[in-house]
Amino acid sequence: MASVVLSGDTSGSITIAAPAVAGSNTQTLVAATGTLAPLISGTVSTATGGTSIDFTGIPSWVKRITVMFSGISGSGTAPFVIQLGDAGGIEATGYSSSAMRGGSSSNAFLASTTGFVLQESNAAASVYNGIATIALIGSNNWAQSSFLISPTANTGNSSAGSKTLSDTLTQVRITIDGTQTFDVNGGINILYE
Repeated sequence: MASVVLSGDTSGSITIAAPAVAGSNTQTLVAATGTLAPLISGTVSTATGGTSIDFTGIPSWVKRITVMFSGISGSGTAPFVIQLGDAGGIEATGYSSSAMRGGSSSNAFLASTTGFVLQESNAAASVYNGIATIALIGSNNWAQSSFLISPTANTGNSSAGSKTLSDTLTQVRITIDGTQTFDVNGGINILYE
């Protein structure tokens, strides 16, 4: 038997398929109750020219989102920001977030209540790579941490924060300050699980 099909109680089905290789394999499930969900990749967005990038249609079962940055730069000096949204839209208040820059003569900090701030400072010529992780604590309360590095500016930025949404998360926005644009043809994408 190459696969097993399980039918849902009301509709739909799921297929469990064995790999098409010789030999036997064992997969052991943990002894716990929960939801088994796949790791889903969004569609890569090339950032050039836009003031924000939105990833929408995030399912209600999602517990963790990873935002990935590769070769991203902004047209001005404002830092990159991640904002969360629900069915009512993107929320731009109520964040508790701070970023720290290392690699200079002294560490510097920047706080934000309008989004998860990812850098203490930015320069228009600096290109950034890195990852931000956003995880559900419970009751629509999300925690965030990130690390972005700029090989062109020889700096690294780490950040952390939290935000409680008014409803279930459905979307994530990456922006600068709403007016500055992404000006390097890098890529931004998300994974969610």
